[in-house]
Amino acid sequence: MYERFYNLRERPFSLSPDPDYLYPSRVHREALSYLRYGIEGHAGFIVITGEIGSGKTTLLQAALRGLDRQTSVSRLVNTMLDARELIEAVMLDFGLEPGQGRSKPHLLRDLARYLVEQRSAGRLALLVIDEAQNLSLPALEEVRMLSNLETEKSKLIQIVLIGQPNLRDVMSRPELEQLRQRVTVRYHLQPLDSDETGAYINHRLRRAAIGAPLEFSRDVTDLIHLHSQGLPRKINVIADAVLLFGYGEERHVIDVDLTQEVLEELEATGVIAPPSATAPASVAPPTPTAFATAAHELQTREAQVAQRERQLIEQRRILEEEYRLLRRHAEPSAAPAAAVAAEPARSGWTATPVSPNGSAPTTAAATAIVPPVVAAPAAVPSAAPAVALPVTSAPLPAASPAWAAAGRSPSVRVAAAAGVRYSTAARIRREQQQGTESMWARLRRGLFGPARSFWED
Repeated sequence: MYERFYNLRERPFSLSPDPDYLYPSRVHREALSYLRYGIEGHAGFIVITGEIGSGKTTLLQAALRGLDRQTSVSRLVNTMLDARELIEAVMLDFGLEPGQGRSKPHLLRDLARYLVEQRSAGRLALLVIDEAQNLSLPALEEVRMLSNLETEKSKLIQIVLIGQPNLRDVMSRPELEQLRQRVTVRYHLQPLDSDETGAYINHRLRRAAIGAPLEFSRDVTDLIHLHSQGLPRKINVIADAVLLFGYGEERHVIDVDLTQEVLEELEATGVIAPPSATAPASVAPPTPTAFATAAHELQTREAQVAQRERQLIEQRRILEEEYRLLRRHAEPSAAPAAAVAAEPARSGWTATPVSPNGSAPTTAAATAIVPPVVAAPAAVPSAAPAVALPVTSAPLPAASPAWAAAGRSPSVRVAAAAGVRYSTAARIRREQQQGTESMWARLRRGLFGPARSFWED
């Protein structure tokens, strides 16, 4: 098709597992070494796993090609078999005839005789089971029983299991503990990275080239790696379609635009999934813009946290202040001087300055509390005369020369102290009555005014 246009001997990206095109990547070299070691060293069970299209079959073909003529190989590729069918398939692949209607013990006896004959002739019997994840539990147990065919020195048959990653999940079940203990070589194939993908593509192009080989640029191979996740089978599908589209448009150079058109066409037809539907094999390193954005977001979050801390501190301060005021109001204490001075105004008394002889004083030292003048009831001829009561912020001392010089007597001080005590007691009594008086008391007080005390009368 496009082989002559690109000077190729054959299609380099065929899906057949041709060991000639096996690219010796790091993972494939390691897997091939493990496989050869297990076969040549008679190491018991060998288990090789990998993703779909990771190159397991091509790897197996390369390993079997390297075996000498002293190895008899039975290879099973169809594993949808039960335990008895598995034994018959192994015998047929070794060249034995199971026969019709023979019992399972007869089949096992014939197989054991064949393996002993091979060992006596110096030959190795190798059983390779591809797609081993499809085997049932009884079939896997039958495989383990085949490994019991042994001599005093070594096993009569070497068993290799090739499968997808879920083969490891199957073998981890408790029912297969004995089989799992007999596995001596185990390896899992990883996908190719970006560098290996480019080397893999150009390696196949060189192997199929007649003259100067065609090469894909790094931008093209990186784009193919992104959509193939580094799996060789997907790489082959994409690269083969790129060559086909390039041949249709007569392009001798494969560029990114052509590759992008091919990828869009493959995704539209459902041949491959878009990269967003599957996890990419590698993550691109962050750019400086990403670092700047992350730093800005971090600074914004730090500012928000600091602001929130300030708000919490302010709320705590307000709560402490409210608690302090409530506690001060709840605990009884002596009223300060300013509250005592303001008490006459709340109780209806008026403070007027008086002098010892009844005239206006010359200093603010003497202040009298004068009760308000109210109308006397009909039975009382006149209101009681006002008595000037001095107010002081400190306890009143005993009689002294200073009080005598000012014309103050102990009786006046007693009257003043009584007036202060009355004002405080009346205020406390009113506050208590506001919470305990009945609705009728409040109605009467609203109609006729507050009841007058003995001192007011």
